[in-house]
Amino acid sequence: MSGTGSDPLRHPDQVSSSAEARGLTPSGPGLGYHIVETAGTPLPGSLETNRRLSQWLRFRPDGIVEVSSGKVEIGQGILTAIAQIVADELDVELARVRMLPATTAGSPNEGVTSGSLSIQQSGAALRYACAEARAIFLDAAAQRLGVDAQGLEVRDGEIVGPGNLRTSYWELAEHEAGGGLLDREATAKIAPKAPAARRLAGAQVDRIDIPDKVFGRPRFIHDLALPGLLHGRVLRQPSPGATLTSLDEAGARAVPGMVAVARDGSLAGVVAETEAAALAGLKALAAAATWQPGEALPDEADLRAWIKSQPVETTPISTRDAATPARTVRTFRREYGRPFIAHASMAPSCAIALWSDAGVRIWTHSQGVYNLRADLALIFALPPERIVVEHAEGAGCYGHNGADDVALEAALLARAAAGRPVRLQWSREDELAWSPMGAAQLVDLEADLDETGEIVAWRHDVWGNGHVSRPGRGKTPTLQAAWQLAKPFPRIVAGNPPLAGGGGSERNATPVYDFPAWRIANHRILTMPIRTSALRTLGAFANVFAIESFMDELAAERGEDPLAFRLRHLKDTRARAVLQAAAARAGWGSWTKHEGAGRGLGVARYKGLGAYCAALAEVEGEADIRVRRLVLAVDVGEVVNPDGVANQIEGGAVQATSWVLKEAVRFDRTRIVSDTWETYPILRFSEVPAVEVEIIPRPEEKALGAGEAAHGPVAAAIANAVFDALGVRVRDLPITRERLIAAIG
Repeated sequence: MSGTGSDPLRHPDQVSSSAEARGLTPSGPGLGYHIVETAGTPLPGSLETNRRLSQWLRFRPDGIVEVSSGKVEIGQGILTAIAQIVADELDVELARVRMLPATTAGSPNEGVTSGSLSIQQSGAALRYACAEARAIFLDAAAQRLGVDAQGLEVRDGEIVGPGNLRTSYWELAEHEAGGGLLDREATAKIAPKAPAARRLAGAQVDRIDIPDKVFGRPRFIHDLALPGLLHGRVLRQPSPGATLTSLDEAGARAVPGMVAVARDGSLAGVVAETEAAALAGLKALAAAATWQPGEALPDEADLRAWIKSQPVETTPISTRDAATPARTVRTFRREYGRPFIAHASMAPSCAIALWSDAGVRIWTHSQGVYNLRADLALIFALPPERIVVEHAEGAGCYGHNGADDVALEAALLARAAAGRPVRLQWSREDELAWSPMGAAQLVDLEADLDETGEIVAWRHDVWGNGHVSRPGRGKTPTLQAAWQLAKPFPRIVAGNPPLAGGGGSERNATPVYDFPAWRIANHRILTMPIRTSALRTLGAFANVFAIESFMDELAAERGEDPLAFRLRHLKDTRARAVLQAAAARAGWGSWTKHEGAGRGLGVARYKGLGAYCAALAEVEGEADIRVRRLVLAVDVGEVVNPDGVANQIEGGAVQATSWVLKEAVRFDRTRIVSDTWETYPILRFSEVPAVEVEIIPRPEEKALGAGEAAHGPVAAAIANAVFDALGVRVRDLPITRERLIAAIG
């Protein structure tokens, strides 16, 4: 550093009074920030509940910016997008930004990575935190260098003033021991850059996590090797709720390499020096176990009847009364259903746990490290600060799969391991049969029609289990092993998130269309023989599938073009824009009909408050339904990384295709039987359709998450295309050959 003047680094809790007094405004290459009034308003995103700037950012002496986010990478590219935001606001190159794994030892508590909210929550928080950090450093540099801050410019973290006076973020941070310049509360008074001034946000950049994955470098929880690592396996019940009545441990203990056999109530497992020894010990343990069966599962062949026969909690969701009630001539009714769906993660869940005198440390691919810690603290009766949960990447799941359950099981086994870390990896059968499932749903729709066939009233009823039993959201843990302990915790039936945040079963049950009157209600089942929790889109998948299928059926009743029928009932200009863009790109008006081929549409605004997405599907009816082409148009507001948005929409479209054509959890009256890829088939690479994504740029609008917007529109578009191709309507997913034959009959 060179320059003159005093060293005025003030007390960290003091806001830059000199900057406020100057009333700085954007000034080209100069200071480039302005102060906004925020009194009485919440801070942006997760900054409201994580206000310490030093919790988000750290400037290392070697020229690296370390960034802590409470959001985690599950394949959606969120760490790259957040790094772009940070680099933009700080005026540093992307290569200088290091995204740290989320940990309860110090990361901001941002809850769970879910609901397509990461850019809205973490991205917004870091945009404002970085804007304020930049202003703090510029103010400190101006006073250190003895110049007017208006004459300073930031070039890749170096702060340059008149006469080539220089300092840098890192020099200033090092001078203030411990990086104390940022050891203060955020104010959000410094406005981030205007969209036009951003260099990286909105630009396509390479994903920072991809090189390791492409070249097979260790990155995942499954690759993590700690000194003295042991291997564990847990004994599975023969059916959900079964009780372990007796267990002879002698055979397992005699296996060479066995370290310990652990049992707590109906939870039993082995810890061994090698994976092979753990598997041999588990086999011996299973042969010596006696169980008392749990309650029977529903009859899969009559799932509709089971859903409608269970006790429910009925909640009104939305009601609209017509200004002038019209006379109903007839009522059009249909019912649509989806089965239980598995997460079907590509790799089974895995965790490592270590007990010591200080407490327990867990490495996991959980989507919510703080939420998991909260349940672990309840189960082990430990203060939360004695539990450290660290994120390591695993297979993407987009929902509550087995990651949290395996973390608890690893910790339970590690208690018997005498201070050595224990790695527990589930089997494929464990993953498909024992992870929480996406809830089965029935959707009843009714439309009252007047004498001209126009819709005068709409009714929508949703039936099914709740969609959330994630950990950390109540006074009772929701982790599976907690129900099996000698002193078991009560088994909680899945609930739904608040409607203000998008809801659960009722997500997207309120139509995007402008009908004169409607009544929407949710009927949550109060029994849960098959465990359900969050799976990508929650209830939106079934509700949008039902609404958009019903709209096509109504259009067919009138003999009206499905696109024109939708547009006639759609006032939301952004919804209209994505629908028209998808139709135009797919050539809706120039489609040439040929035998066995069909096309269909679907549109929705995710949660009614998130991203807009329209989908057009082209299918052919061969031995099975084949989706040939999907065209999607999306409006996610501000786009940070266009490639990332396109990847999310493409991935969602492919996953939705798999759900629509193939996926359903199979079970008998005792257990889940779809516990292999043969019994739970998913879409193969050879069956993936061509996917085209058109992004409608709106840099002036707030960012809306892209991760879950495509599923419902794609499901409906495929179902509607099948009807267009074959003239039969399948209202229960998946659309299999057997269901098509039944529908024809």
